[in-house]
Amino acid sequence: MSYIRGLVERLERLKRERRAVILAHNYQLPEVQDVADFVGDSLELARQAMETDADVIVFAGVRFMAEMAAALNPDRVVLHPVPEAGCPLADALLEPHVTRAREAYPGAPLLVYVNSPLWAKAVADYVVTSASAALIAGYLKNQGYDTILLAPDRNLADHVALTTGVRVVPVPGYGHCPIHEYLVSPYYVRRARDKWEERAAILVHPEAPRESRLMADFVGSTSQMLRAIQRFRDRSVVLLGTEEGLVYRARRLYPDIRVEPLNPTAVCIDMKKITLESIVDALERMKPRVTVDPSIARRAREVIEESVRLAYRLRG
Repeated sequence: MSYIRGLVERLERLKRERRAVILAHNYQLPEVQDVADFVGDSLELARQAMETDADVIVFAGVRFMAEMAAALNPDRVVLHPVPEAGCPLADALLEPHVTRAREAYPGAPLLVYVNSPLWAKAVADYVVTSASAALIAGYLKNQGYDTILLAPDRNLADHVALTTGVRVVPVPGYGHCPIHEYLVSPYYVRRARDKWEERAAILVHPEAPRESRLMADFVGSTSQMLRAIQRFRDRSVVLLGTEEGLVYRARRLYPDIRVEPLNPTAVCIDMKKITLESIVDALERMKPRVTVDPSIARRAREVIEESVRLAYRLRG
């Protein structure tokens, strides 16, 4: 029996014994995606966390995602195998940033990206994902708002502004995902276009810089990118401009389409900290368990649930 096979068998046994479910983000290691009960982007995982009837949720993702799952499921055990797996973008947002933005733009709705600490979700008017941010901003524009605040990703804020025509103020002005900012930069998009010319379809994430987005054939969240791949099956290759883990899932979904990373070095080290061993260990010990402040969790849950309902309604 191989080592990996032995781990998987232990994992399956522990899942049955604990009545556990494993939720994994699209950027997780291939072997983690393979054992997950559900793989998706932040919005999809939030919905699954809200709908699961499991006693235990093992969250294979970064810390803010596990905290959100715990807030949405106060009566369930949520395990985060590696608590050190954080997110530089989420950590960039501090309470004074929100306070100053509210004071500078009184009455402007605050949209908080899911890539944020739980306290920020609790003080938000809406919690958005890269898939729902433009939808909700467009909805607010139709409600008469000409300015909105969006924390903490400046590139997503710029994408929403270009898409909807509403004024979007990033909070803070420098928040960004290092992977998308530097490894899905215009340099890598131009290099790919020079190599493949029009034979390649280039799909990029809204967290990428504006110039990268403007050169792409498609801009969208990881789930939107996955759905868009089949539109470009006539191209020689589809290049995904995001964290390289998405390519594994894309290849499984579309084995007849050549899918490659725009930049194979676009690796989120924090996402890759979750391993099969860490998941098995977490289920065996029932640790590390995610705990959140009940009052903060309650308010965050209200905002998240209402925002998810609104996003799905707007999507039709």
